[in-house]
Amino acid sequence: MLDKLAAMNPPLESVLDLLGHYPRRYHDRTRQSEIAELEVGEEATIVAEVQRVSSRVTRNRKKMVEAVVEDGSGLLNLVFFNQPWREKQLTAGTELALYGKLDVYRGKRQMTNPVVDVLGRVGDTKTGVVMPIYPQSGKADVSSWEIQPVVTLALEWAGALAETLLQGVLDELKLIDRTTAYHDVHAPESTRDAERARRRLRFDEFLRMQVGLVARKRAIEAEESGIAHAVDGALVDRFLAALPFALTGDQVEAIAAIRSDMARPVPMHRLLQGEVGSGKTLVAITALLMAVEGGYQGALMAPTEVLAEQLYAVATQTLSTLVVPSETTLLAERPVTVALLTNRVGAADRRKIAAGLAAGEIDIVVGTHALLYGDAPFTKLGLAVIDEQHRFGVEQRSLLRGLGDSPDVLVMTATPIPRTAAMLVYGDLDRTELREMPPGRTPVVTEVIGPSPLDRRVAYDRLRAEIAAGHQAFVVCPLVEGSPKIEAKAATEEFEELAGGELYGLRLGLLHGQMKSADKEAAMTAFRTGETQVLVATTVVEVGVDVPNATVMIVEDADRFGLSQLHQLRGRVGRGGTEAWCYLFADPSTPDGEARMTAMEESTDGFLLAERDLEIRGSGQVFGERQAGLGDLKLGKLPRDEKYVMFARTAAEQILDLDPGLAKNRALAEEVEDLLGDDVEFLFKS
Repeated sequence: MLDKLAAMNPPLESVLDLLGHYPRRYHDRTRQSEIAELEVGEEATIVAEVQRVSSRVTRNRKKMVEAVVEDGSGLLNLVFFNQPWREKQLTAGTELALYGKLDVYRGKRQMTNPVVDVLGRVGDTKTGVVMPIYPQSGKADVSSWEIQPVVTLALEWAGALAETLLQGVLDELKLIDRTTAYHDVHAPESTRDAERARRRLRFDEFLRMQVGLVARKRAIEAEESGIAHAVDGALVDRFLAALPFALTGDQVEAIAAIRSDMARPVPMHRLLQGEVGSGKTLVAITALLMAVEGGYQGALMAPTEVLAEQLYAVATQTLSTLVVPSETTLLAERPVTVALLTNRVGAADRRKIAAGLAAGEIDIVVGTHALLYGDAPFTKLGLAVIDEQHRFGVEQRSLLRGLGDSPDVLVMTATPIPRTAAMLVYGDLDRTELREMPPGRTPVVTEVIGPSPLDRRVAYDRLRAEIAAGHQAFVVCPLVEGSPKIEAKAATEEFEELAGGELYGLRLGLLHGQMKSADKEAAMTAFRTGETQVLVATTVVEVGVDVPNATVMIVEDADRFGLSQLHQLRGRVGRGGTEAWCYLFADPSTPDGEARMTAMEESTDGFLLAERDLEIRGSGQVFGERQAGLGDLKLGKLPRDEKYVMFARTAAEQILDLDPGLAKNRALAEEVEDLLGDDVEFLFKS
């Protein structure tokens, strides 16, 4: 049995694994229906014993499994389509909990494809109790009734568990103690006991994350080696005054918050998150100028070369008229100097950039995150702006310290994040939001289009009309090349089909992540300059690509993308102030896919869509493995559990107020370290 448990995904290899393998639901055997009492059309739960099972292949070549079950009051037929493994599962003498709707077929009462939980072998003493139903593993051949006795043994072996909360906190939040919680989540006497247990353990999940984040934030604030920048000079004011447009209110507030942070002698760690096109790059450049004004250097780091090159083009154009004092020129001043450092930069140019940095003649370096790893020998790094870096942990912070004297850090993301999720992902950073859009940005008209060629003609006609009017367009596909396992449009195939079909006669370009750097840059340059009218691409264009002349976006297989990603893609058009359209080609086969398409048509608010994405997909899928801890939420769910996040944040602050290093609460310290790893273990040395 232990081998089978270890083969599960995730594996159950220790007592802790078993205790943390929570039931996914409960079957209340104190309340259940009898077969004889069921009415046709009624949905109900019954417990019955399998009498016999058989299978056959239908006329349309589908496998059908049939079973007969009995509960003492009557017989019931079960029918399962396309579930051949049921024949092995439903052996005679097995007791089942079944949930489904009663119907009649050829005079016989039956349930079709009911929900099935295997309770065990008939004769087990499990009557009149609330039975836990555990996540099972068909691959490892482990069922719920086999897991339960092993968990019971683990509970007995563990005995009393270490309590991580003071009694006052338990009383204030009306939580039960941990030992009771673990017992009642696995062996409750009532459904009320099970819910109280889940409430406590759900709170614990959020508490561990919040303790780590609060501790990290306080450790950052306690550092005394930060730079107190001189932020009251004329350079930033000259830059802002020369802009051909007025800042939004949100931009003004963001710049003021960053100015205040940078003036303090502690390292700034701020998150700047904003709507697509809300002006984050301008705020970042302003912050970099604050560093330059005091004689420091700045780094602007992007996740891809395409985005780095885009940011470099914006920075050089925006800063082209600004000058700073210089002792090496006759006029005692020189232009603000911006350099680009990516893998495309040759050895000679790298040496030139290194010499310029060492001499203090280069003010700002734009590049990929490789800048952290010694590619740029900064002499006085004062600010690092990390664009689209969803997590900036202790390892990267240590690398920054190696580049300068604890420089300030500004983390940017164009992916709006729900408030509660941001507290978990970025809880150690101060946050600033840009929700207000600059004047002239009109909402992009969004339409979901089905697979019919006739329907798609509407999108292609609009695209041709916009090209004729002198504008440009994107066509985005989910894959680079076709895959026999995935029926999704591939960029290379779509490029060839469109060039010889719907978009014949137009100037098409191709861009995807597998192209050589020089080819990618050439493709983007051709599109920016208008030489290419339609860019067929993968999601490499999702972030940072700014071509104001683009007014049409077509997304193939749009139901395969998440809401935030679709919203980012939509944000690539309409940046020039003219009317723009986004066509989502989709044929959703799941309720989630349909929900995403509906949401995209109904809203252009990125923050609202982020909330919907969280509701539809869940935090684990939205943030992925790169967010330590979020994938470990077993009972917690966002945004449903917002109140638990808030309670946990307050409790974490109270706990660390009384015991900053958790010296008196080693159990909690170890749990936080297990969850978040190297990012926090240095905070809680025993």
